[in-house]
Amino acid sequence: MSDRVYNVLFLCTGNSARSILAEAILRKDGRGNFRVFSAGSQPKGAVNPFAIRVLQTLDYPSEDLRSKSWQEFAVPGAPAMDFVFTVCDNAAGESCPVWPGQPMSAHWGIQDPAEVSGTDIEKEAAFVAAFRYLKNRIALFTSLPLRSIDRLALGTKLREIGRIAGATSGEEKAS
Repeated sequence: MSDRVYNVLFLCTGNSARSILAEAILRKDGRGNFRVFSAGSQPKGAVNPFAIRVLQTLDYPSEDLRSKSWQEFAVPGAPAMDFVFTVCDNAAGESCPVWPGQPMSAHWGIQDPAEVSGTDIEKEAAFVAAFRYLKNRIALFTSLPLRSIDRLALGTKLREIGRIAGATSGEEKAS
């Protein structure tokens, strides 16, 4: 990979679970090659405690994570994004702001672990599963030859990553 640092934004509706997990994973696994952000169209205002617990248990950064609006990244002076990934079907179907920098985008939808009901063990298991699906996608993403691949081929690869195990079928409930 080149010395260039790529800006990546993960989007979800509430920005409390999946996009937060993805932000933390890429921050650690991206080995300094990425500046990573997450946001939501309708942020919950707090990070889900199960997301924090899973990140801490698996030794991923959880400090400085916060639920925030995607509008923070669509204003003058915001970082120009190179990549924008939606991780929930609801956010993928919404009208997103115009992102500075004309980023590559793809949908990497997975089921919302925050929607799981049951015991704390069942809820935590859902977050662990979401973490693993996102980690697999991010591992494939970070292995791409970003500097040398053409834009069309890169777009195809990014969409393919979104279809690997754990992908939602587009039938996610509104949260």
